[in-house]
Amino acid sequence: MPDFITPEYHNHALSVKNPLFCGVLANTLLSTVPGLSGAGPSPKDSLLVPVLDAELIINGEITSTSATPNTATGCPTPAAITRAMMELINHEPLFVNAGLYHKPTVSCYDLYGEIGQDPRGGQALQDPKHLFERGKSLGKKLTQCHDLIVIGECVPGGTTTALLVLRALGYQAHVSSAYPKNPTDLKETIAKEVLSHMNQERCHDPWYVMSCCADPMMPVVCGIVAGCDRKRSHLILAGGTQMLAVAALTKMFGDPIPDIVTTIYVKEDSSANITEIAEQIKTSIWYVNPKFGEIGHKGLARYCIGEVKEGMGAGGAMMLAYLLGKTPDEIKQAILTKALAYSRE
Repeated sequence: MPDFITPEYHNHALSVKNPLFCGVLANTLLSTVPGLSGAGPSPKDSLLVPVLDAELIINGEITSTSATPNTATGCPTPAAITRAMMELINHEPLFVNAGLYHKPTVSCYDLYGEIGQDPRGGQALQDPKHLFERGKSLGKKLTQCHDLIVIGECVPGGTTTALLVLRALGYQAHVSSAYPKNPTDLKETIAKEVLSHMNQERCHDPWYVMSCCADPMMPVVCGIVAGCDRKRSHLILAGGTQMLAVAALTKMFGDPIPDIVTTIYVKEDSSANITEIAEQIKTSIWYVNPKFGEIGHKGLARYCIGEVKEGMGAGGAMMLAYLLGKTPDEIKQAILTKALAYSRE
């Protein structure tokens, strides 16, 4: 493959006839901790981000609020990239409500999950098994219709829940952040508090780990993975350390671990160690390098200095477009065109 997509472990030759991009939406109250999540204009507003991102991707614009598809610095959100890719390949994605604080404004496959609680105050998830089983049922349905399923996510605060899950499972993990400067001290403080309350002898049990410190996306995606027939469908998890947490849990369940795809900006985050975690889990990971620093848009160039980096399956959406025959130049031009359009709003 050209350097637009750089596989760390091995190449795949995929023949794709009927793919699906699936975005799993959820909330954790950890995103409302001041300074923890870079999603949304304020900690409280972070809870609305998954709903607005799905609205942007489906409708091409945000109409339910005055929010824009850019950060305060003019950096296009990952949802804007995913929208550009859905337009480029003329694809209608599926969104899954794993546990949202706000009611979705677009059609979603509703799994009727509750939002994730702050794990410092007790259980993060009341019943991860039910979410897993609902995800498994969905996975069985999806694999009957699609030969490639790319699963993205939008969970503000999710890198912190990923940190908690990975650490609880014994991985020496350091996770990324949407901020240019990762609030690692705050994340470490939260991790220390949560892990100190957990029974280490029970951390071999994925249900216990998820109930203590996960967000709703994790059991749902683990369930989808478990429900998919690998003889019929190829699965790709689109995301960074959050999908590595899913991969680690999947390994605990004994299911085949899907490949992971994310952006080069997550790999280049010196505060995280995504490649090392993937090696520990023994999963393949691919990095998409859209070279936003050369694309001619100041906002997109901010990805290169560590702002945003990834989200809403943006890396997976770019890879999907590539697998469907779009060239790197076509992909970058579609993103630039969309970014320029949103900059004028």
